[in-house]
Amino acid sequence: VQVAVGTHALIQKDNTFAKLGLVVIDEQHRFGVAQRTELLKHGARMPHVLSMTATPIPRSLQLTLYGELEVSILDQLPKGRQPIITKVVSPLVRYTVYEHIDAEIAKGRQAYVVCPVVAQGANAELKSVKDEYDRLMKSVFKHRRLGLLHGQMKADEKDHAMRLFKQKELDLLICTTVVEVGVDVPNATVMLIEGAERFGLAQLHQLRGRVGRNSEQGYCYVVPSTAQAVSQRLRELEQSTDGFHLSEVDLALRGPGEIYGRAQHGQLNLSFANLADTKLLKNARESAIWLISSGVDLLQYKRLHEQTERYRRLTKLN
Repeated sequence: VQVAVGTHALIQKDNTFAKLGLVVIDEQHRFGVAQRTELLKHGARMPHVLSMTATPIPRSLQLTLYGELEVSILDQLPKGRQPIITKVVSPLVRYTVYEHIDAEIAKGRQAYVVCPVVAQGANAELKSVKDEYDRLMKSVFKHRRLGLLHGQMKADEKDHAMRLFKQKELDLLICTTVVEVGVDVPNATVMLIEGAERFGLAQLHQLRGRVGRNSEQGYCYVVPSTAQAVSQRLRELEQSTDGFHLSEVDLALRGPGEIYGRAQHGQLNLSFANLADTKLLKNARESAIWLISSGVDLLQYKRLHEQTERYRRLTKLN
């Protein structure tokens, strides 16, 4: 086999590669640190790696700053697409979103309602997908065709629900984050995300990408569980549709985590810069590359020479 295409199953211990030369990781933010590391252990030499994601996690963004990863940014929408209009809505006026969803359905469009949990737990404020499906089907959208989709359903049940929605036999899909990636229904124009504070910025941005997948205007409404002050994360999502910018915000808020450990968030305090300052750090990296490649005698710069030698000693010890 020259090309293997698969899910996380490719990195099981029983799977081996004779001469792995290239790894393409799609939706890179969905893989854990240990999973990504395991994938790169096959073979005698490190393979080339191409990671793709609309929202780099803070750890990945940090690796680009340290020169571990090169970055290519595609910041243009596909032809004919419009930026998705995003609004943070108080749960007290959720009915206004329902009215808009119903108006879109009346035009022949479709919509999603995303809930943070499958069933009601200890936190009564969180909307569960099962309860919302029953409630909306009996009240607000009793005149519409509703579908239910969540991760605890059997595979054939999930496929059936998704097929009905894609074939326009359902108007509204009440679901969990199982629709976060890989779902393409161009006719869906509205998404309501309940309990939005429970989701990370990357996840919210990915969910938002399920609507507005044709020339029609797409809308995303994020509704927190309570009517308290809106978090900075949700405000940033409301103001920007740029996944890379949101990743930088996420980096600033969550911290980059460990460079060689497994933590994907947490603060790493630097005295000379903030890791969210990507332009400054990019210039610093390019300057370092120029300095090394230019053949300059580092002995001319005592402090720089000392730091370089210290780094070499630490590298040998590790």
